[in-house]
Amino acid sequence: MPAPVLLATDALFFALVLLLLAFVAVAHRREHLRAPWRVVARSRIALAATVVLASYGIIGLVDSVHFHPRLEQGGQHGAATHSTEVLSLFDVLVGDLRTQKEKTYSAPLATHLYAKESVEVRGAVERVFPRLRYGGAHLADPERDWPGDVALRVVQGAALAALIWSAIVAALAWRGSRRNGRPFAATARALLRGEGPYPSHALFLSLAVVLVVGCITARLAAGYHVLGTDKVGQDVLYQALKSIRTGLVIGTLTTLVMLPAAILLGVMAGYFRGWIDDLIQYLYTTLNSIPGVLLIAAAILMMQVYIANHEEAFASVTERADLRLLFLCVILGVTSWTSLCRLLRGEVLKLRELDYVQAAQAFGVRHFTVLRRHVLPNVLHIVLITVVLDFSGLVLAEAVLSYVNIGVDPTTESWGNMINGARLELAREPVVWWSLSAALGFMFVLVLAANLLADVVRDALDPRLRTAP
Repeated sequence: MPAPVLLATDALFFALVLLLLAFVAVAHRREHLRAPWRVVARSRIALAATVVLASYGIIGLVDSVHFHPRLEQGGQHGAATHSTEVLSLFDVLVGDLRTQKEKTYSAPLATHLYAKESVEVRGAVERVFPRLRYGGAHLADPERDWPGDVALRVVQGAALAALIWSAIVAALAWRGSRRNGRPFAATARALLRGEGPYPSHALFLSLAVVLVVGCITARLAAGYHVLGTDKVGQDVLYQALKSIRTGLVIGTLTTLVMLPAAILLGVMAGYFRGWIDDLIQYLYTTLNSIPGVLLIAAAILMMQVYIANHEEAFASVTERADLRLLFLCVILGVTSWTSLCRLLRGEVLKLRELDYVQAAQAFGVRHFTVLRRHVLPNVLHIVLITVVLDFSGLVLAEAVLSYVNIGVDPTTESWGNMINGARLELAREPVVWWSLSAALGFMFVLVLAANLLADVVRDALDPRLRTAP
C-alpha cells in the first residue's frame, strides 16, 4: 500500500470543497437560498460553463490526492518501504504520460524530433530528423501509417465518448421516468430537447463536447505526444493538465484568505462609520501605497531563505514547493482584499441609509442582526462577481509572477512556468509555439468559463435584478 501524504494545500483545497458541499446542502433545504440558483440553472450559458469548470475541478481534486509510492523490494524483516518521491492519483491515472520523455522538442502528434541532428548512415554523416522513442514508436512506417492511425484513434475516442454520454443520458432518463411515472423513451426525448423548466439540452451538448475532446485526447495520448514535448522532452499535455491544480489552488485559496478580511472590514467601515471607518481606510490606503509586486517579492524571498536554512524540515522537494505555493496564496490574499473592502464600504454606506435599515435600527434590532439580515444579502452579488474576477486575475497574475521568478517554485507545474519557459522558444528557428499555446489555451478556457458563470450568478443574486422564480 502506498503511504498517503497530506500537503497543506491539499488539506485547504479539500476543506474548501467541503464548505461548498455544505453550502449546497443548506441551500437545498431553504427556499430563499434555493430560488436564485434555480434562476442560474435555467441559463444555458451557466450550465455549459459549469460543465467546463467541473471538468477542471475533477482534475484538480484527483491531482490533490498525494502519496509515497511503495518500492518493489521490501525493507529489513520484510517491512514495506516507500519512495521519497511524492506522486498524485492523477500521475497514476495518466500512466506513461509522465515518464515517457523524449530527447528534446517534438511537434504535436509528431513521430520525429523537431530539429535535425547529425546521424551516421552507411558510413556518411547526414542531417536527419531522428525518430522519437515513444511518440509514434508503434508505427512501422510513419509516413505511410500515421494518417490512418491518427484517424482510427480519433474515431475510437469519439465512439468511447458517445458510449459514456449515452450511458449518462440513459441513467438520468431512467431516474426521471421513475420519478414522474413517464415512459423512459419520452423522458429521454424531453431531456435531449430541453423540454421543461431547465435547458437540459445545453447541459448534454456541453457534456458531449467535453467528453469528445477528453476521450479523443486520451486515445491519441496513448501513442503520441498530443501537444508535443518541451526542451527536455517532457510531454506538454501532461504539464498543462498538472498546471490545472496550481491555477485552482491559487485562485481559490487566495480568495479564502482574502474574503474574511474584505467582508468584515468593508461592512464595518460602511455601517459604523466614525473612527472605525477612519481606521480601516487608513489601513487599506497604507497597504495600497506599497507596490504589490515588491511586497510579494519580499515575502517570497523571505520564504526562500527560511526553506534554505531549514531543509531538514521537509521530507521531499514536493513539500518545499507546496509550502511556497501556500505562502504565495497567503501573500496574494493579503495584498488583494483592499479593492473588495473599498467596494463593500461604499455599498454599505448607501444601504445603511435605506428605510428598512433605519426602521430596524429604530426598533432596537442589534447591529449584528441588521448586518446579517439586511446588509450582507444585498452585497452578496458584489462579493461574488469581485471574487470571480479576482480569481481570473490571480490565475493570470501567477503567470506574471513566475515570469519574474517570484511565483511558484520552478519544480511546480504551472501555466506561468510554462509561459516563462516558452518565452525563449519563440526566438528559435523554427518557432516552438505549442508550449505557449497550450498554457494560454487552458488558462483562457478556465477564465472564460468562470467569468460567464459569474455573470449569470451575479444577475441571479442581485436583489435589484431578481425576479420571481
